[in-house]
Amino acid sequence: MKTVPDIHSLAQTLAASRGVAAKQDIGAAAAALGLKGQGIAVGDDCAAIPDGDGHLLFAIEGFMNEFVAGDPWFAGWCGVMVNISDIAAMGGRPVAIADAIWANGESQAIPVLEGMRAAATAFGVPIVGGHTNVQTDRGQLSVAILGRATKLLSSFDAKPGDQLIAAIDHRGGYREPFSNWDAATKAPQARLRGDLEVLPQIAECGLAVAAKDISQGGIIGTSIMLAECSGVGIELDITAIPVPDGIELERWLLTFPSFGYLLSVTPRNVDAVIRRFTDRGVTASAIGSVHSGSEVTITDGSSRALVRDHQTQPLMRLSVPTQGGEEAA
Repeated sequence: MKTVPDIHSLAQTLAASRGVAAKQDIGAAAAALGLKGQGIAVGDDCAAIPDGDGHLLFAIEGFMNEFVAGDPWFAGWCGVMVNISDIAAMGGRPVAIADAIWANGESQAIPVLEGMRAAATAFGVPIVGGHTNVQTDRGQLSVAILGRATKLLSSFDAKPGDQLIAAIDHRGGYREPFSNWDAATKAPQARLRGDLEVLPQIAECGLAVAAKDISQGGIIGTSIMLAECSGVGIELDITAIPVPDGIELERWLLTFPSFGYLLSVTPRNVDAVIRRFTDRGVTASAIGSVHSGSEVTITDGSSRALVRDHQTQPLMRLSVPTQGGEEAA
């Protein structure tokens, strides 16, 4: 029987986690750039730019210096993988990738580049250019991607009454000492590509309109961001969250999985969405509910604890678009 930790202590630990706190940087950067009020919403997994009968999707990821130094090949792999994941989270398909790499000599750059090349081959997405500087004193990496979506999944469209589904590939393990769950580097290429295709299919079939890639900050941090973007509250049932054997719930809630998404789904479509993932061997389950308000809470079935209230303590501090396309503070 799975042991359930003290709900209030767990909520405090999650609220104070480094991965969640790091998302506060988004708001400061957006304010400094003067992004409030522009036509393209800020705070989603990708910028969605209207284009013909769909949207161009544009995203970029940067990586912590300690990660690039500690596991350079995997950092390169992740540079490709997490960008592709962002495109899928928006209901899109990737088109092409560009990178910027800094290193202290060519020998330090090679493992990163080899990791990127391996991932690009595995996922079938070309690397088409970028920027290289191997005359610096430390390794750094940033990777950008272009994609396209016919129908969008968005962080701004979770609605009260929806169920929250977590779809995470458990077929892997931690890339110690970081909380990165690697279910990709040894997976068959056909499986990787087919699993990612589930997200645009869900969007195009109208089974969901709201989703978010589980990123740094894990299930809990991503839930906070989804709630803040959509202007709703979310309650997570920690007893309903599938956890891989031998892994502590606290760590799992803050884990960055190689394949992991939260989807906000109307109750009539929950079973159909879950089947789309489980038919491919991906673990998927309804783990919570979306409601009016601004609190992100956890429950164990008998007690409830607040993790964050994004109205009184916003995480990303971004304005939230209304249905009419304007922005509300």
